[in-house]
Amino acid sequence: MEVSPLNINRGPLLVFSGQSNIPLAQEICQHLGIPLGRSETVKFTNDNIIVQYEESLREGDVFIVQSFSTPVSDAIMELMLLIDAAKSASAGRVTAVIPYYSYARSDKKDAPRISIAGRLVADLLQEAGADRILTMTLHSSQVHGFFKVPVDHLSSDRILGEHFQRVVPHAHEGVVLAPDAGSIKRAAAIAHRLNSGLAFIDKQRTSDTTVDPRALIGDVQGKNVFIVDDEISTAGSLVEAVNFAKRMGAKDVYVAVTHGVYTGPAVERIRALDAVQVASTNTVLVPESKIEGSGGKMHVLSVAQLFADAIRNIHTGESVSTLFE
Repeated sequence: MEVSPLNINRGPLLVFSGQSNIPLAQEICQHLGIPLGRSETVKFTNDNIIVQYEESLREGDVFIVQSFSTPVSDAIMELMLLIDAAKSASAGRVTAVIPYYSYARSDKKDAPRISIAGRLVADLLQEAGADRILTMTLHSSQVHGFFKVPVDHLSSDRILGEHFQRVVPHAHEGVVLAPDAGSIKRAAAIAHRLNSGLAFIDKQRTSDTTVDPRALIGDVQGKNVFIVDDEISTAGSLVEAVNFAKRMGAKDVYVAVTHGVYTGPAVERIRALDAVQVASTNTVLVPESKIEGSGGKMHVLSVAQLFADAIRNIHTGESVSTLFE
């Protein structure tokens, strides 16, 4: 009997999805050549959630796709219920696939009497029964340490770099700009892929709530500038970075981030932004209405193939890190 390449080391590969990003889960399954697993989630009038699988999971290698996007608390609760239900249904292994782990921003105690929510959510997922975590572009790599189970941390650097090369002729003549010192490592990796220049904005805190740009380290005068970051939320920091780059003599500005959260006034700010385009990946589901509201500036890049490859390698016991070599 011929053995399927997706059924080598353990039970059958099964991929399910919570409600937060079903289109991404469906696209992942298309690349894997398997159907998306059948499950049902019901939210009662008292806000309680119930989940139920509609097929057998016994001894299966189960992957559950769920981004922590709005409403975040519902997404986390649904994922924990799906994990718990899978373990109760005798799944062989359960991997939580979290394309966007929003609580990664809460990674340290930087104020008195607060919770390190990134660690708390990690504890909850493990207590629910997650055997493994697959995620992308955590705000801080130290979030790895919050988990006692294996974590595979994917990077969107290749996808963002290839996007710049597609939309900008001679991208290697441009400059990748990190909007702050914390983004330098990511910007440097993409600059290396493009064989381009590198710059970053040095900021100083002027109050408890305000951080202003102080200097631009690097040369952007007359050059195309590629701003990269982990996510866009309200787009306030993005507006600041783009405006500062233009004041420093940048030619055209292109933006690409991993997580396009786009909350509050983000769409209106992007529409008025002095940038050619703003791209994000589909780790977060971006409604078509927001894309249209940006005046054609917002674009969505797919990471489904990368997640599919990672899931395949995890299932067959191959290295995930080889995907980035």
